[in-house]
Parts: sequence; C-alpha cells; structure tokens
Amino acid sequence: MKLSSQIKPISYLKAHAAEIVRKLGEKREPLVITQNGEAKVVIQDIESYEQTQETMALLKILALGTLRIEEGKVQPAEEVIKRLRRRQEGH
Repeated sequence: MKLSSQIKPISYLKAHAAEIVRKLGEKREPLVITQNGEAKVVIQDIESYEQTQETMALLKILALGTLRIEEGKVQPAEEVIKRLRRRQEGH
C-alpha cells in the first residue's frame, strides 16, 4: 500500500465524505487528511481499526510476557496446570 496515493486535503473530505466512506470500506486502506499542507488525521474503515487494536493488544501481551521472563517471574507450566486443575476440582 502506497500511503502517498491516499493523501487528501480536508476540503476533499468535506466535499466527498460519502464517497470516501464507501471507498474506505471497499479498499480497506487508510486515508490521510491534510490541513494547511500538514498531515492531521488518518481515517480508516472499522474492520481495519479493530484489527489494528487487536494486533496492538497482542503485542502488549507479548511485551509483558517478555518482561516477566526477564524479571524471572515465571513458573513451570506443569505447576500451573496442576494448580488450575485443583482449582477446577474445587468448584
């Protein structure tokens, strides 16, 4: 995806809002809106946004896991599984 082809001034957004929304849903490519020649906002379809949020959440989980490993805050899987089974049996 070439972002340079997806840059439009705010006046274009104002004049073509419905068309932009339709195209965003079809192409699933973000649109950069400029104001006074500067990039100000990025518009994207909801599915792409949700996918980005899910990806960010997974990356945060991975980073937290890596940090826990580096800090030595880990337990053998066998112990955790035993503890979970005991907890499940107690309910």
